Amino acid sequence: MTPAPELISPRSPRVSAAKRLARRNFRGKERLFLAEGPQAVREAAAHRTGGAPTLVELFTTPDAADRYPDILAAAHRAGARVHLADETVVAEISTTVTPQGLVGVCRFLDTPFEEIVAARPRLVAVLAHVRDPGNAGTVLRCADAAGADAVVLTDASVDLYNPKAVRASVGSHFHLPVAVGVPVETAVGRLREAGVRIVAADGAGDDDLDTELDRGTMGGPTAWVFGNEAWGLPEETRSLADAVVRVPIHGRAESLNLATAAAVCLYASARAQRTTGGCRA
Repeated sequence: MTPAPELISPRSPRVSAAKRLARRNFRGKERLFLAEGPQAVREAAAHRTGGAPTLVELFTTPDAADRYPDILAAAHRAGARVHLADETVVAEISTTVTPQGLVGVCRFLDTPFEEIVAARPRLVAVLAHVRDPGNAGTVLRCADAAGADAVVLTDASVDLYNPKAVRASVGSHFHLPVAVGVPVETAVGRLREAGVRIVAADGAGDDDLDTELDRGTMGGPTAWVFGNEAWGLPEETRSLADAVVRVPIHGRAESLNLATAAAVCLYASARAQRTTGGCRA
């Protein structure tokens, strides 16, 4: 039987410190962020950042402790401080409408961009001017699912550790290297020097994805550059790419949203790279 909560006041210093991490300036100052829900906390407990456990603190309700004993055990093994807290306390820290009873405090885990380049990546998602945290997290999840080697968020994009971005990635924050704050010109230039072809995804692209696949041009190392949700990629960013490609619309839909288009593009590259001679060999 799980004992009664130790933390029962939302005004506790530990609770106040965790709650502040919902704001970007405090996240940057402390280099800590929040991960909510069983999937994200489970992945955080198994992850290490710079040789140290990523999960440093866990707030859990008695009900969540009973439902997820494996997560609590993993948190203890990681050396995290585990607080049994009243539901109102966890709700105070949580940024969701319906908290799931688990909120972890995690170390920042972004990777220096030069380490990503040095690893000679074959598939990279570059988020340029992406401002919506839900979209950023979903693209990160898509890149993870497609087997991408890394994700790069440019200096004009949303904060990687925004709670909405963390929730939307559903644990993928902890699965692949992510670089942040890289100027788009630097990202494109260094990746090209590493032998990566730069492909900008844009609805007004010169070629469509089917044409690229038919030509067999998608089988090599590729970095997809994705732009802003509302206005796409500015001309100065498009001009940096080796190709500007649109996802073909075969039906009557006006367009695809950013995350859906990113999934289509990343999976097209993933398949081409895994098929001898390319998709249409």
